[in-house]
Amino acid sequence: MLRAARALVVRDLRLVWARRGDALQPALFALLTVVLFALGLGGDARSLAPVASAVLWLAVLLAGLLSLDTLFRGDAEDGSLEQWMLAPVPLWWLVLVRTTMHWATTALPVIIAVPLLGELLHLPRAQLPVLMASLLLGTPILSLLGAVVAALTVGMRRAGILVALLALPLYVPVLVFGAGAVAATAQGLDAVGALLLLGAGLVLSLVLGPPVAAAALRIAHA
Repeated sequence: MLRAARALVVRDLRLVWARRGDALQPALFALLTVVLFALGLGGDARSLAPVASAVLWLAVLLAGLLSLDTLFRGDAEDGSLEQWMLAPVPLWWLVLVRTTMHWATTALPVIIAVPLLGELLHLPRAQLPVLMASLLLGTPILSLLGAVVAALTVGMRRAGILVALLALPLYVPVLVFGAGAVAATAQGLDAVGALLLLGAGLVLSLVLGPPVAAAALRIAHA
């Protein structure tokens, strides 16, 4: 299993390097989203600070959604998906590795840039640790939920809008608890409850997400 995971990671990294322009799109999209919000609200710190955490969460969410349609599509088109199903390792394991790579190449670079983006939105520094914790717990859930949706639509052409329509309702609870944890900190309340719920959601998504996505791939590719 580890050898198969290593081979898949190396292959994905090579593809990311070969398509560097496409790989940068989610991060650039998140940056543009933040800049447009800052310009739209006039750059006033009093207007930006209360909504900064929600804007950053939304930017990270949309950045991940931007490339969700291509999560398994390339493998279905070049025949790699058939090799996955015939491989001597569980399909859910390969799905988990691919989903982890999707998170690492879309959400993680934006999370690393969040302290800088927070300065653009005048995010109070006291809220930054909770925001980073909520993003690190919540964004893997988004990728795991998105993997299920991408697996269901892998056999459809031009399914980008459909993927977004199916994924966004699933993303809403994660967004609510993620942004709510930071809002609780801003109001002087304890954010541990929201973070624990995100942690529980992450564990549940890790247990159920890959097997469900693997089953969806088998159904869609049948």
